Amino acid sequence: MSETGAEVSKTACGRIYLRAGRDGPVRGGNPWIFSQAIARVEPANLAAGSRVEVYDYGGDLIGVGYYNPHTVIAIRMLAWGETPPLSEILARRIDRASELRRRFLVDGTNSFRLLNGDGDGLSGVVVDRYADVLVVQLLTAGADAMREELVAALTPRFSPRAILERSQGAVRKQEGLEDRLGLLAGEAVDEVIGSENGLKFVADLARGQKTGAFLDQRENRALAASLSAEAQVLDACCYGGGFTLAVLHGGAKQVVAIDTSALALGLLSRNLALNGYDPAMVESVHLDAGEFMAAASRKFDLVVLDPPPLARSRADAERAGRLYSELNALAIKLLAPGGRMLTFSCSAHFRGDDFVHAVRIGQAKARRNLRLLARLGPGRDHPVLLGHGEGEYLTGLLLADL
Repeated sequence: MSETGAEVSKTACGRIYLRAGRDGPVRGGNPWIFSQAIARVEPANLAAGSRVEVYDYGGDLIGVGYYNPHTVIAIRMLAWGETPPLSEILARRIDRASELRRRFLVDGTNSFRLLNGDGDGLSGVVVDRYADVLVVQLLTAGADAMREELVAALTPRFSPRAILERSQGAVRKQEGLEDRLGLLAGEAVDEVIGSENGLKFVADLARGQKTGAFLDQRENRALAASLSAEAQVLDACCYGGGFTLAVLHGGAKQVVAIDTSALALGLLSRNLALNGYDPAMVESVHLDAGEFMAAASRKFDLVVLDPPPLARSRADAERAGRLYSELNALAIKLLAPGGRMLTFSCSAHFRGDDFVHAVRIGQAKARRNLRLLARLGPGRDHPVLLGHGEGEYLTGLLLADL
C-alpha cells in the first residue's frame, strides 16, 4: 500500500482505505460510504469534491468515487473495480441512460429524467429533459466539480437549445455549497412546452417546482387515466394539473383540482388551454387540500392525493405519519362506493411500509375498507440501484373501495 499517495493514478486526487469489514455495503452496490467506515485518507488534506480511489483494508481496489471530508456520506462511488477517467465515466453513464430510456418511453413523450443521480451511476447529478432543453442539478461537492465536463459530454449527444442549472436545496447546504441557478450553455429559456403521454404542459424552468415539473409521476398519471372513464375526480395538491390532464384524457366527466399555490393554478389553466379542454370541466380551488376535504360532502369515483413532502428529515417522521393518516382519512371519506384512490408520499424519510401503515390508520379513521391493488413508485426514468435502498423516495398505493 502507498503511504504517501504518490502512486495514485491520474484519474484521482488521492486514495482512501476503509476499515476492516466495512466494505460489504459498497461491494454490494451501495454507492454511499459513510465517514465512520474510513480508516485513512491519503493525502490527509483532500478537498471536498476530490476524486479518490477506494480500497478495502487489505489494499484491494474497490473503485473510484469522490470525497467530502465535511459530510456524513464521505464517499460517493462512480465506478467499481476500475479507475477510469471522469470523461469515460460520463460518456458511459450518459449513453447507457439515454439508450435505456429510448427502450421504454412512449411516443408523445419528450420530457423525462435523463440522469437520476446514483440510480444512473452519477451520484449527485440530475439531468431532466424538457423537449430540446436540459436542466441540470448538481447536488454534491463532487457533482459540482463535474460541471464543465458534464456540459461538454451532454452538448454533442443531444444538441440542446439550452442547458440550464437549478442546483439548490438542503443537500447542497449540507455539502457546503451555495445555490447556483443560471444558463450553462445555449440561449436563455424561462419556460418550455413539454409533452407527456401525448399531452402538452408548460414547464416553468425559472419558478417551477423541482426542475420545472414533476416528471417522476408520468407512469402513475397514465395509470390514473386508465381509471378515470366517466369518473368524478378529485385531484388534491394538483400543482400544474398533471393528474388532472391525465384523467381528462382518460375520459373523466369532471375534476376538482386543489392547490394552495396561485402559480400552480395558473399553470393548470394554461395546460388546459394547451390541450383544448373546456375549463368548465375543471373546478380549480385555491385552498389547502386538507381544509377542502374536511368541509366537502360530495363523493368522487377517483381521488388522487399527492401532497408535498411532509418529512424533510428523519426527525419529521413521527409528525409526518400523523399528517399522512389524517389526510388519507379525509380523502377516503370522499370515495364513492366502489371508488378508486391513488395516494402518495414523496419523502425519502417516510416511505414504504411506514406509509402503508399510515394509510391503514387513515382507513380505520374513515371507517372504510379498501383493497390494495398495487404499490407504486416513480417512473422507470427514475431508477434506483438495487443495492441502494436509501435511493428510494416515492411510495404510492392504488386502492379501491370494497
